[in-house]
Amino acid sequence: MLRLAVATAAETFERMQAPLAARDIEVGHVETEERTIPLDASPFADYDVGFVYPSRIMEGGVADAMLDVPWVNDREAILRSRNKADVLARLGRADVPVPETVAVSNPASEADLTAAFERFDPPVVVKPNSTTRGVGVTTAHDLDSFLGVVDYLDLVHDYRAVGDRSFLVQEYLPDAADYRVMVVDSEYVGAVRRSLPDDARERGRWKHNVHRGADADGLDLPADLRDLAERAADVLDIPYLGVDLLVTDDRAVVNETNARPTIDAATKYEDGFWDDLAALIRETAGE
Repeated sequence: MLRLAVATAAETFERMQAPLAARDIEVGHVETEERTIPLDASPFADYDVGFVYPSRIMEGGVADAMLDVPWVNDREAILRSRNKADVLARLGRADVPVPETVAVSNPASEADLTAAFERFDPPVVVKPNSTTRGVGVTTAHDLDSFLGVVDYLDLVHDYRAVGDRSFLVQEYLPDAADYRVMVVDSEYVGAVRRSLPDDARERGRWKHNVHRGADADGLDLPADLRDLAERAADVLDIPYLGVDLLVTDDRAVVNETNARPTIDAATKYEDGFWDDLAALIRETAGE
């Protein structure tokens, strides 16, 4: 039986165990964070393949050295997906539609920041380049508010240990439908539509992150949106990928990607999802 080291969230680990065991893949949990690890001996069991590379790069390097396994989504895949500007630049150059975006390498001059803001019809979205779960993402409705947000970022970035000072300024698509599309080995395997409850919208909420209270409902995604997500995964060369689409009445864009997406309830995926994932794991292991 193939042994799989899972270095991702507990809910994903729990959902993987039974379906993969039925496909002769034993799943073990590799804890890489919030613990102590003496470096003179590995605390981990023996495994054949990993899923997916840990989110913290320092801890991931230690686990990678001690486990010595190939990964479904290796270090480069995680770094590429986490760098939002990199993702959007790669996709845009490959003619995959993305939101209009300006990358800001902070600190930038007020003249450059003003010019960046004035490219858009307000409001604009301001987001850290490496954030997850919507952390730190906000909107600015006028130039003074935008420059005020940048002032706060300057205060945070003044701490010299902060490595990634960059952020994005992006067009705001207020009425867009928000989809998370799952792609395994270049093939669409399922999607959910993320939406806020009515009371949350009435309170002025607009972020559709599930971790912030949005609902995620499975659906039969249209073929053109399936193709768009698959194209994005191919361009980025990431075998197991969550692709976030924003869809309005007249366009669809790839907004972000996630190379460490949570595995959701099986009812939200296409038939054959677990077969496809098992096949990718075996392919990564060299079988």
